[in-house]
Amino acid sequence: MEGSTAKKKPGYGNHKKETSVGRQRLARQSTADCSGDEGIRLRKLNGSSVEAPSYQNLHRELLLSHKRGLLLEEKPELKRVLEQRRLELHKEEEMAKRRPSDLETELRKRQQKMQEYEQEEIRQRENQQKIPEFVRVKDNLRRTQTSE
Repeated sequence: MEGSTAKKKPGYGNHKKETSVGRQRLARQSTADCSGDEGIRLRKLNGSSVEAPSYQNLHRELLLSHKRGLLLEEKPELKRVLEQRRLELHKEEEMAKRRPSDLETELRKRQQKMQEYEQEEIRQRENQQKIPEFVRVKDNLRRTQTSE
């Protein structure tokens, strides 16, 4: 009785057959669309891509070029440090060759004055520490009396 179409209840056997047929149609359409367009690649369900050998080749090539130092961004650390030192030495040589500008000379003068001022302050502090405490207190008292 299940074989006759007149006595089938809606939603039981017919529904399952329609969905499986519908899925097959969608699968055929999607594979037909993808076969025409090479930009879209299918992936397997387990996570590995269809183009696994080419990915492995690219990765292998990347590792080899890294070992050889062909990549500019990924140079070995020793080469990078040596290159930085060479650049710094080159810059210092250029700075030594050219005549300093007026601004640079003025800044150097100010810096020297500040250093001399700081050294003078340090000397004064050392001298103050050498003086006994009772003499310092006496000087402070004299200053307070004269200021009033």
